[in-house]
Amino acid sequence: MFHDKARIWVQAGRGGDGSIHFRREKYVPKGGPDGGDGGSGGDVVLVADPRRRDLSGFRPNQKLRAGRGGSGGGRLSHGARGEDAVLSVPVGTQVFDAEGRLVADLAHPEARIVVAKGGASGRGNKHFAGATRQTPRFAEVGLPGDEGEIELRLKLVADAALVGLPNAGKSSLLARISNARPKVADYPFTTLAPVLGTVEGPDGAQLTVADVPGLIEGASEGVGLGHEFLAHLERAKLLLHVIDSSEGDADDRWRTIDAELAAYGAGLDMRPQVVVLNKIDLQPDPPSFGIDDERIVRVLPVSAATGAGIDELKRVLFELVPREELEPVADDSELVDYLVYRPQPARRTYRVFRTDRGFRVTGRAPDAAELERILKAAGAREGDEVEVGEETLEWQ
Repeated sequence: MFHDKARIWVQAGRGGDGSIHFRREKYVPKGGPDGGDGGSGGDVVLVADPRRRDLSGFRPNQKLRAGRGGSGGGRLSHGARGEDAVLSVPVGTQVFDAEGRLVADLAHPEARIVVAKGGASGRGNKHFAGATRQTPRFAEVGLPGDEGEIELRLKLVADAALVGLPNAGKSSLLARISNARPKVADYPFTTLAPVLGTVEGPDGAQLTVADVPGLIEGASEGVGLGHEFLAHLERAKLLLHVIDSSEGDADDRWRTIDAELAAYGAGLDMRPQVVVLNKIDLQPDPPSFGIDDERIVRVLPVSAATGAGIDELKRVLFELVPREELEPVADDSELVDYLVYRPQPARRTYRVFRTDRGFRVTGRAPDAAELERILKAAGAREGDEVEVGEETLEWQ
């Protein structure tokens, strides 16, 4: 089964705590503080992988967690950075936040996005030593990383796409012109999931063609399989409108599908079209087509069964999808392959320090639930003192 949507919970790693440590060596009395910093928490990263075809590898309610940063040590030893959690997704995956806002579009191979940033590391007590405070007995606590729910939606990346009524012969046509081997049968709705195929040109050039389940009148209202699969055609530069010419009503069939494209929106009804009159082997006379529309750039009679007209169709495909679009050269000034998204972008107005008696919170303290979460993650134990402003509380 083809999966084009998934929801996952992502949690970045917590930053490591700074160290409370003092230099102790023979012949070095009162060596002073030398506590090192903790390591940053690991990030949750999504990478566009051209080897992945859909989102079927994701489990319902899957949780993805990055590694925690290591704590600092004595002699100014820094903690290790938390291990990143890297997840491969298909090219063409869009990332949405919990409120349904588009965060990133991974439309290029190897494009990357940080969906949850690791927590900041805590500083060791060496940073807080000064002329008036030579033995600081506190250090910063590492902060939790970002976390939140994201939704992944896949939109296939194709140069051209096949549309048409069920049983128009789209799957047979795709098998004829490309390396795809979709299911072919003599009943409607044989295709239940989008299929991608690669078309080889005579000079070795390639382009991709997508096929989606057939549309029927009323698909925009949920009739048949609906029209949700049309999302996979939004990136196509050219539509191949496949019509069963043996029925003798090609004009009406074209109008039916065109109305469904307009009802769906997303600009599909404005794309250039090649009308493919299929199944010409089933009638003795050439098929007729009387629609005059500026979006129709070619009308081609073909037979997916016998192969008649297939070479001309492939030639037209490479003609109408220019070579420079098939092999784009990325402009570094326009294409961003590494994006950063923080589900909780608000800057924290507080810091949490570990002391020899417990913890100290400076700045504007967070709400009780957030503070409890941070202190639990920092390892607070019963009986620890927690200083918040002028108050000293006991952790229960």
